[in-house]
Amino acid sequence: MENEKNRPDKENEFVERGAEDFYFAAKDRELTEVMHTAVSTAREERARTCPKCAGKFEAYKFMESVLDRCGRCEGVWLNKGQLELLVKRARRGPVGAFLDRCFSKEESGTRI
Repeated sequence: MENEKNRPDKENEFVERGAEDFYFAAKDRELTEVMHTAVSTAREERARTCPKCAGKFEAYKFMESVLDRCGRCEGVWLNKGQLELLVKRARRGPVGAFLDRCFSKEESGTRI
């Protein structure tokens, strides 16, 4: 029985199994990364597509906020919190808009 434990071919079998496991683990990581990239790309593409007509979104500036407007059906879509922000700015009136323009932290000279 002791001879069966120390056979040279048995040691080679363990080395081959280890190399095989390492190879398949590396292939699994590669495939997982490819799948993750594909899912991320599809998710981003779906986020830039109109849920009503499947048209593409375009950036649209309104009251210093960037909204998504569909190029096909011209529907305007808001992200989370944008409606509250627009209502808050509209309540401030023209004096509030003037103060926002004067004291804005935005450094670019383009304001709408």
